[in-house]
Amino acid sequence: MNNTLYKTKRWEKKRKRILKRDGYICQQSRRYGRTVSADTVHHIYPVEEYPELAFVNWNLISLSGPVHNKMHDRVTGDITELGKQWQERRRTEFERWVKEEEKKEC
Repeated sequence: MNNTLYKTKRWEKKRKRILKRDGYICQQSRRYGRTVSADTVHHIYPVEEYPELAFVNWNLISLSGPVHNKMHDRVTGDITELGKQWQERRRTEFERWVKEEEKKEC
C-alpha cells in the first residue's frame, strides 16, 4: 500500500469530498437498504496497480471500516469477489479511461 498518499493534504481533501458526496454512508450497505456510517474511502481499482486513478472520483467510494476490509484479502492483498463486483460496476468508466490513455500514447 502506498501509505505516503494517505498522509497528503491532497488525499485528505479528496477523502472529505468523497465522504460528503456519498452522504457519509457506506455505499455497499446502501445497496441493501441499510444506513451504515462510512469512515473510509476505497479505491475500486487499487492505487498500487493504477496510481493514475488515485484521485479520480468514479474510482472512489465511501465504505464502513468492516465493509472495506471485505474488499481486500488482508493476508495476500488480493481483491476479493466483492471488490471485483465493484470493479465490474465501474467497468465502463475504466474502459473509457483506458481508451483515453491509449490516445495519449499515440
